[in-house]
Amino acid sequence: MTSTVPASLTRTAEGSALQAVLLDMDGTLVDTEGFWWEAEVEVFKALGHVLDETWREVVVGGPMTRSASFLIEATGAAITLAELTVLLNDTFEDRIGRDLPLMPGANRLLAELAAHEMPTALVSASHRRIIDRVLASLGPENFALTVAGDEVPRTKPHPDPYLLAARGLGADPARCAVIEDTATGVAAAEAAGCRVIAVPSVAPIAPAAGRTIVGSLEEVDLVFLHGLMTHGH
Repeated sequence: MTSTVPASLTRTAEGSALQAVLLDMDGTLVDTEGFWWEAEVEVFKALGHVLDETWREVVVGGPMTRSASFLIEATGAAITLAELTVLLNDTFEDRIGRDLPLMPGANRLLAELAAHEMPTALVSASHRRIIDRVLASLGPENFALTVAGDEVPRTKPHPDPYLLAARGLGADPARCAVIEDTATGVAAAEAAGCRVIAVPSVAPIAPAAGRTIVGSLEEVDLVFLHGLMTHGH
């Protein structure tokens, strides 16, 4: 997607309706939601259990503690939450070390936000160790700050991560655009009072008032985000 950004939008967000852009990571910027499911399937297979494909939509997008707890209860696996968390992170980290595809439009969007000095944060339910690995591909210079799921008392679907990110950027949550791919992430952003652009990945996201749904990041650029905040779509 290409666009020409008006001169009035090429400065920082100060004085603009749009003050910051907050982005989810897995399934939004990097095509890794399937990797998490593959890691879960692999780990539970080693434990002697087969995961039901229908559980995939249950565990997508949420904090690892929620997903892991659900899978332990659903399978009856003899493993603690702490042990499973380590196994899942290890398996996933090994997987992304071999291949880390970006979502269509992700590189272009991040480059545009950086070029126009738009304050940008990465807000993920993944743990810090995973975020730091992914940042090597996304470019840490593209983000003024990052928020990990294991660094907040309550992660998504609670609003805390997005409230923390907005505060860290000195932005009003109501003047932040959030881009998310799951219902859990959308719920967190909307609870924080942010304007949400949903790019569904594994599971569909239902339309709702004040929520914009697009097919991919190829449909999103800075002009789109400014228009969303000032006029709505």
